[in-house]
Amino acid sequence: MKTVALLIWVLPLAAGAHSGEGGIEQAPVWFTQVLFVLAWIGYAVGAARRSPRRGPRLALHTAMFITGLALFGPLDEWSEDSAAWHMVQHMLLMVVVAPLLVLARPLPQWRAVLGARADALWRPLHRFSRHPMACALLHAAAIWFWHAPGPYVAALASPLWHVVEHACFLFSGWLFWWSVLRPGRAGALPAAGALLFTVMHTGLLGALLAFSRAPLYSDAPSALADQQLAGLVMWVPGGLVYLLVAVWAAARWLSAMGRGAFE
Repeated sequence: MKTVALLIWVLPLAAGAHSGEGGIEQAPVWFTQVLFVLAWIGYAVGAARRSPRRGPRLALHTAMFITGLALFGPLDEWSEDSAAWHMVQHMLLMVVVAPLLVLARPLPQWRAVLGARADALWRPLHRFSRHPMACALLHAAAIWFWHAPGPYVAALASPLWHVVEHACFLFSGWLFWWSVLRPGRAGALPAAGALLFTVMHTGLLGALLAFSRAPLYSDAPSALADQQLAGLVMWVPGGLVYLLVAVWAAARWLSAMGRGAFE
């Protein structure tokens, strides 16, 4: 019932997003909305067959709720005219939704619906997630590519590229957080290294945007100040999340080393 209530709350936002704009050009957005709803309903059906613990269940519903607000609510419209709001949207996907999806561990519930057919997709991703730095590099490539002026403006101009942009952030972010939040104690040090690398390169990108003397994405009168605010959003709250999790991973590694020394 909670899932149904959340869907009733979010679906009007999804249905109204971009309504009446662009005709068939909005097809990628409609497809994303349908996929989003199916994924949420599929989890609810799977949870009835294979019940998750309360914490992961809450993490999944929170992640989906925030995703609905970020992608289909007014935030998506605000982001079309503001680099700062666009950055808030990106950071919600990368440092809030993606780690929540990892903590939710929804694969057993989705597998309960999709069956063993989904294993061909999950297993290669699981193997890749054992390499935190590789996942961090993939995530970094997505971040830097889509914040370059050309791809950034293209994503604003085209619903298709906007959907692809968000998919890149969410998918690479999910893999990244999967690799650093669930590495086991033996993988805690590589996870901490991947997180520190992410802190440094996102901080650098945020600083470049914040201290730029010329607007990169727009020639509007307030574009430079808006872009500088976007850089601060990435640099400060985004970097703080990565840094805190890096400290946690390093502490896990030191704890494991300490226990090993006394065994």
